[in-house]
Amino acid sequence: MAEVNPLPQAIVDEPFAPGDVVWQRIDPKWATAQRLVGGIVFGVITVVVAVLAVLLTPWIWLGLVLVLPLWLWDYLWAARQVRAWGYAERDDDLLVVKGIMFRSLVVVPYGRLQYVDVEAGPVDRRFGLAKVQLHTASSDSDAAIPGLPPAEAARLRDRLAARGQARLAGL
Repeated sequence: MAEVNPLPQAIVDEPFAPGDVVWQRIDPKWATAQRLVGGIVFGVITVVVAVLAVLLTPWIWLGLVLVLPLWLWDYLWAARQVRAWGYAERDDDLLVVKGIMFRSLVVVPYGRLQYVDVEAGPVDRRFGLAKVQLHTASSDSDAAIPGLPPAEAARLRDRLAARGQARLAGL
């Protein structure tokens, strides 16, 4: 089982997040992966701004005045996002909490699970991470847990699928 790291007290104290569960956090390497993706995106934007400035008018260089602070904000925000993610397995459902400014708690009953995906893009694989995507009968209640080590993602997938099958069989 993955190492249990308590969520920050601000997350646990939210009125809609039950305090009687053991929260597990995502891997901090996810922040680094998000920073790499953000750096690539903002790097491409910077190159486009530079090419347009050279070809059209030097005034376009002012676009970098917007791009660089946005990249810095994205860079700093990634670490805070990691601290805001958490999940907890209970007897009848899975809880997923996320968000900094707009907090969200998703409760997925095991009996409503249709299937569970484990995904890993090229950046996630580079950092040894995977994402567990839960699919339910309602598209509004789907949940995802990014930034998990592949072994934990596979364990969670198998456990959730088995619990979902057991609860579905009882209907």
